[in-house]
Amino acid sequence: MPTSTRSPDHEYGKLFEYQSQLPKLPVPDLNLTLAKYAESLEPLLSADRLAYSKRIIDEFGKSEMGRELQRRLEARAADTSIPNWLEGWWNELSYMGYRDPVIPYVSYHYSFNNDPECIRPNQRAAKLICGALAFRKMLVDGSLQPEMLKDTPLCSHSYKFMFNACRIPRKPADYCRMVEYNGNETVVVVRNGQFFSFAFVRDGMQLRMDEIEATLDQIVAVADSNAAIPVGILTADNRDSWAENRQLLLQASPINAAALDAIESSAFILSLENDMPVTREEFSHAIWHSNGHNRWFDKPCQFVVCDNARAGFCGEHSMMDGTPTLRLVEYVIGYKHEEPESNRMLRGAVFKQLKFATPPAVIGAVKKADAVFIEGIKKQHLKVLNFAAYGKEQIKKLGCSPDAYIQMVIQLAYTRLHNGARPTYEASMTRKFRHGRTETCRSVSNESTTWCRAMGNMSVDLEERVRLFRLALVKHTQLTREAVEAKGVDRHLLGLRMVLRSGEKKPEIFEDPAYSYSSHWYLSTSQISSENFTSYGWSEVTPKGYGIAYNIRKESLLIHITCMRNEYGLDSDHFAQAFETAAMDVRSMLLSEQQKKQ
Repeated sequence: MPTSTRSPDHEYGKLFEYQSQLPKLPVPDLNLTLAKYAESLEPLLSADRLAYSKRIIDEFGKSEMGRELQRRLEARAADTSIPNWLEGWWNELSYMGYRDPVIPYVSYHYSFNNDPECIRPNQRAAKLICGALAFRKMLVDGSLQPEMLKDTPLCSHSYKFMFNACRIPRKPADYCRMVEYNGNETVVVVRNGQFFSFAFVRDGMQLRMDEIEATLDQIVAVADSNAAIPVGILTADNRDSWAENRQLLLQASPINAAALDAIESSAFILSLENDMPVTREEFSHAIWHSNGHNRWFDKPCQFVVCDNARAGFCGEHSMMDGTPTLRLVEYVIGYKHEEPESNRMLRGAVFKQLKFATPPAVIGAVKKADAVFIEGIKKQHLKVLNFAAYGKEQIKKLGCSPDAYIQMVIQLAYTRLHNGARPTYEASMTRKFRHGRTETCRSVSNESTTWCRAMGNMSVDLEERVRLFRLALVKHTQLTREAVEAKGVDRHLLGLRMVLRSGEKKPEIFEDPAYSYSSHWYLSTSQISSENFTSYGWSEVTPKGYGIAYNIRKESLLIHITCMRNEYGLDSDHFAQAFETAAMDVRSMLLSEQQKKQ
């Protein structure tokens, strides 16, 4: 089932004023892609394996099948009924058709700095709700401005999935349910495994912050004096199991259908956790998932507030990447609520508890989902490194691109820790194209590996190390720019594979072990930078690798590192230490160069 869409009147206003002018996602030149692909293998393969792969790549480029697949892909891209040749495949393969639990394997989180104005958790929650509702209002009334990359407008399509939307489990692939904004002015609150809904508009007027806070106080009082089966944990299960259990809920009682509808159609979720995290790692776990009982992980936007007023955001990733939600939460954090009108009475709290009927079959499903969740989280080894020695300002003074600089530090840390480079993914945004999302920047290059080797070779002098480092920076910047222009390797090769028809023999290029190895992301990396975050992150994407989210702040670096506790022996603490040492060594190298020139 394709993703459902709202009526056309939801694509209006400032946010969508450039939408019709955006170019379609291009299909790169086949020979250029194959040349880049071959080059990306050079630092990853032995000489004999590389020669074998290059021969296969060359044969594919010269073959009639290679040219035919390219023609098919170009024809798909030219189809005016398809906004983006990649979109349908990407959404299903990477998200909707992915069957492992979204927590911890897909969803991401932002952990916010403390708010000195908010001591009480429900005060913090009410303030966040007011900010989110103000942002939603701009989206609904058409006044929200489009995002721009310098002078280039970015695609706004994903904003349609921000509010009043929900991922729905189904076999063999999930879909996104979207409802009209009007008539669905509700927020769902989860506390102590129980769900509550309140309307944020009453008699045509939005609730004030103090009214929302009073409502939350009463919800907490009710929730903490009762107990319920934590049905929300079902959303943390394997997607096929959750699809079956959603049907089980619907069959168990009509009240379950009403509760599901209220949750799925709400503007967003507020999770009030009873955690009181102290360390950065405890905080990240609390915002990302906590015990899983107070969430509905299928909602695109969940604001989370702990009992010590620490707060954050958990995002479901299927229809929306990090840049739109970053914009949302930055607005919400900075939102200044209006003082209540002195002559306006405080309206009493009105809310509804969303109760679920939980016969034995549902209770059994909840217990199984809880076990799956606990096992998945238990495997996660998480470290948040607050590297306070320097940040973006000094990196720029050293004459370096901050993103390329951090990517090289990551490569040096990994090389030292694991005696060599491995395939590395960096997310690059392609939203300058219609319905664009991301492309892969393959961060490992000949230049990066040559520099990393030089850093471990005492016979290489300072001047040569710096020269090699700057060549690696230039190469990385080139790769990221090409990815932003949709001229990467991975999405194009995926498209060529997807246009194969039933019964056609798969070209050898896709059977070559180098193809799967080079896209097996031992390092999955991405940057979201904000001065308002204590951390942000997600999980690794392979049992053999790390998930590394980095926040380049003005005077510090926040690095969120995850890996599995398993037979491969990875350790996030060890990687954090390797990163810290590498970051200090790189700065020392560049400062020494500057001193020599003075």
